[in-house]
Amino acid sequence: MSDLELPTPAAEVETVAPERLRNRIDAGERVTLLDARMESDYRAWHIDGENVESINVPYFEFLEEDVDESVLAQIPDDREITVLCAKGGASEFVAGALAECGYDVDHLEDGMNGWARIYDRVEVERYEGAGDLYQYQRPSSGCLAYLLVDGDEAAVIDPLRAFADRYLADADDLGVTVEYAFDTHVHADHISGVRTLLEEGVTGVIPDPAAARGVTYASDVSHASDGDEFEVGDAAIEAVYTPGHTSGMTSYLIDGSLLATGDGLFVESVARPDLEEGDDGAPEAAAQLYESLQERVLALPEDTLVGGAHVSDSAEPAADGTYTASIGDLEARMDALSLDEDEFVELVLSDMPPRPANYEEIIATNLGQRAPDDEEAFELELGPNNCAASQESLAGD
Repeated sequence: MSDLELPTPAAEVETVAPERLRNRIDAGERVTLLDARMESDYRAWHIDGENVESINVPYFEFLEEDVDESVLAQIPDDREITVLCAKGGASEFVAGALAECGYDVDHLEDGMNGWARIYDRVEVERYEGAGDLYQYQRPSSGCLAYLLVDGDEAAVIDPLRAFADRYLADADDLGVTVEYAFDTHVHADHISGVRTLLEEGVTGVIPDPAAARGVTYASDVSHASDGDEFEVGDAAIEAVYTPGHTSGMTSYLIDGSLLATGDGLFVESVARPDLEEGDDGAPEAAAQLYESLQERVLALPEDTLVGGAHVSDSAEPAADGTYTASIGDLEARMDALSLDEDEFVELVLSDMPPRPANYEEIIATNLGQRAPDDEEAFELELGPNNCAASQESLAGD
């Protein structure tokens, strides 16, 4: 039964904007969510947080005129409940049914689709290079991107297609022009915004080694090889080749202060090595990742900041609200970075999470081999990113 076929309960309920829910969670409020999607969808991807209590009761449990007492027993009646679903239809029905039963209840506008449209920009206060650096955060999937601004120029690293207009609007508000849009690699969890920004006059940049995977638009963009520098005002962005997650994975050192590592190194984990060549090629890629981390990343000064392209729900932000950490800090708290190569490879391969949803279609889209419209592209990337190796095995005690 689709959302459109659900009956309309007599009780009216308030609709809560995703941004309002996000603000409550960020403020540390106790939030109780009732997720009315199917259990499989809920297990794959749901809203989580330290002060978030999430309960999964599928919408069909509320279709009877009198909701079963065993269903209601799962739902606290001593606090406000926010009901959510995929797109907002089923949640409105369930919230209405609960309101008729006396619950203090509202529902999330546009459901998980609305949650996926939240995109925050936070200044990286510890950045010490020329200009100002911002980190974009997408809480629904943990996707991170970066905006460097200096003089009257700007550059965005790892832009998302769904938010291409946002980068341009933010640049306009800051009184600058976006000159470059960089991809660190061929992403497997979200649709890149480089080509969309290219259509708006921005110079797209992809790693030269990544083009060899069959990027169909390679001739339309600039290529970044190891050591290449790109000027943004008085700031410099240097390409640092760091293969392992993919064969083309390239980090970008932003004016010597922050290394945008893409999916090579995160603040709580390291990359998974199996998304390009599969399980058979994963051991070789993991060894390559080890060499990249030891010889290219950890060789940088220990106060160099690291900012990945993703973050997990369990990661704690730095004091400035960004998901960044110094190399010295990561070495001190991530056991995987102190192992020898054989131990590292064995550990990374020992406990990898499921691959990102729709990753084959997303890769094909980012290679230019598929051309989904905006709505299909948005739906392809819904869900967790899963581009990191297991945190439990890597972070140590």
